[in-house]
Amino acid sequence: MAHMKRASAWITLLFLAPSLIGLVAFSVLPMAASLALGLTQWDGLSAVSFSTMREQWVGLGNYAALLGDSEFWRVLKNTCYFIVLYLPLILLASVFVALLLDSKRRLIGVYRVMYYIPVLSSWVAGALVWKWVLSPDYGMLNDLLGRIGIQGPGWLQDRSWAMPGIVLASVWKDMGYFGLILLGGLQGINPSYYESADIEGASWAQKAFRITLPLLSPAIFFVLIICVINSFQLFPQVMVMTATNGQPPGGPLGSTQVMVERIYTYAFKYYKMGFASAWSWLLFVIILFFTMLQLKLQKRWVNYEA
Repeated sequence: MAHMKRASAWITLLFLAPSLIGLVAFSVLPMAASLALGLTQWDGLSAVSFSTMREQWVGLGNYAALLGDSEFWRVLKNTCYFIVLYLPLILLASVFVALLLDSKRRLIGVYRVMYYIPVLSSWVAGALVWKWVLSPDYGMLNDLLGRIGIQGPGWLQDRSWAMPGIVLASVWKDMGYFGLILLGGLQGINPSYYESADIEGASWAQKAFRITLPLLSPAIFFVLIICVINSFQLFPQVMVMTATNGQPPGGPLGSTQVMVERIYTYAFKYYKMGFASAWSWLLFVIILFFTMLQLKLQKRWVNYEA
């Protein structure tokens, strides 16, 4: 019996080996390397060796310099500003999409595909489209605002409106994905709850706030978790939409500089790989903190009882 168990374990390990090798080679080892590099001043160009690492060793110096630099707190503030604008808008848009696609209208399958097209499209292509839409000179959005007598802002060229412009593009890109997740949550609600509410004479608002939202809360919680994690990793839209006229991304005047953009800039433009690795691990700690906070707070509002 023991021999058969050992043989079964080896067979299982054999089948898992390709995945385990990939996990170690492309996830575990790079993470360990970045943790070590965050304690050095490695520039990303010189050869990696124990002697080189010993010469460039700074310990926690990168983290101390990072936390003591006003740039880090400004970039963190920009990222949090994006999240504050993005979260309520993406939740409202996703719920709207879910309710719309939950109807029994004709060709509803076609509408579901249409709402999912932005999710399938490349962020580069979508960001270029939105860069044109938000152009203060010939953009479609300002043209529509002008037709109703509203002077459109400078959007990506205005320090106050650049981040809201990126938020609009992000909501457009993501609402189809999160809308389908919430649609799955809606379709998982037992119709008998609504039938009982109709018999009791419940209004639309009572059914929405006492049946739909409580039973949809697990799906909403999942959406919140993913949205917060994705928001802290905001990058492609900033890179494409804010790099104009030869200017580096993150403008105007650093108003759209975010965590991942700074990691990219320090690593591949300033060749400060050690410093960029420190940025990466601080980003990991921040995401972990907010994820754990959400997991703790879910007990107060998420209802898992069907």
